[in-house]
Amino acid sequence: MQWWWVFIAIGPIGAVAASLRDNAKSALRVRHKRKLELMEAQRRERAELEAAGKPPAAVCGCGHHLAKHDKQGKCHETVEVPVAWDADRKPVRFEPGRCNCQQYVGPQPLATVYAEELTELG
Repeated sequence: MQWWWVFIAIGPIGAVAASLRDNAKSALRVRHKRKLELMEAQRRERAELEAAGKPPAAVCGCGHHLAKHDKQGKCHETVEVPVAWDADRKPVRFEPGRCNCQQYVGPQPLATVYAEELTELG
């Protein structure tokens, strides 16, 4: 019996099968990566939509909220104030002190207004 033709036929088929397997693995890897990117983009979109619905925060140039300022604009928040410096003029010791900002410069918060829905009476 002559079985030599079986080895000649199976050799290239095995190489093609290995190539197809490698291509399938690569395609699945790319698909997985794209799926993760899509999920991250959807998460960012949801976060941006939630942030878009919030009113602007009333924050002063010093970074403190409007509630920390009095009517004259003086900030009443406690901050760390440097009291000792090294040779390179970098602060090395801090003590609590008052914020030195003088005026609130952030967006003015708007009062919440209730308005009834308009209906067509025609």
